[in-house]
Amino acid sequence: MNIVVCIKQVPGTTDIKIDPETNTLVREGVQSIINPFDTYALEEGARLKERCGGKVTAISMGPPQAEEALRETISIGADEAILISDRAFAGSDTWATSYVLSQALARIADYNVIICGRQTLDGDTGQVGPELSEMLGIPFVAYVSKVEEIKEGYMKVQRMVEEGYEVIEMTLPAVITVVKEINVPRLPSLRGMAKSKTAQIPVWTAEDIGADGDKAGLSGSPTRVVKIFFPQRTHKSEMLQGSPEEQVDQLVQRLEEMI
Repeated sequence: MNIVVCIKQVPGTTDIKIDPETNTLVREGVQSIINPFDTYALEEGARLKERCGGKVTAISMGPPQAEEALRETISIGADEAILISDRAFAGSDTWATSYVLSQALARIADYNVIICGRQTLDGDTGQVGPELSEMLGIPFVAYVSKVEEIKEGYMKVQRMVEEGYEVIEMTLPAVITVVKEINVPRLPSLRGMAKSKTAQIPVWTAEDIGADGDKAGLSGSPTRVVKIFFPQRTHKSEMLQGSPEEQVDQLVQRLEEMI
């Protein structure tokens, strides 16, 4: 059983700062972590390997520093990791990101299950999983909370819905996105941390995966972030004067003016 887990490195803080000139996140000086939702995907990949054998490959599209996150995946349970990094990928939206990942997966070729987290902490769209399955032409199930059964060419999962869950059967290969209810992520092991320090993490460029430059990066992104800003909140207060009866009359008058 060959399992691929897609991860993303995201800012490890809720104190987000925005560059007013470029309208992009300020990442300098901000610690980066594995997207928390992706840790559940990685844990489920490790559990499936323990159940069925095979290997877990972690992949990530990002800048060179994303190698740090990939080394962490090896310390937790991934057997190998691949970084997909190229200046041509800068500015990719979810569609362009999914295209790049699909090209990388086409090069990997031999996979049974692709696991993604429900969504990323920074983008918060939940679009990459379904877009990836569409581009690869394989089945997809979102909000997976349990893998009931898996074997060669077949998988049965529970999918969370508002009033309970659905049981869905699908053929493999397939893509699933998992929710945090599926498991409890493990901590890195000493053996895993030692392995992560010496692991060779290949870097695949646009040329390596045969990516079309017109389908990646800004040129391949049908959506663009035009502006990011924090809403300005203003507060105004007024003290009502006079007797309680007069203050009530004034308050009623203010409320009528607002309607």
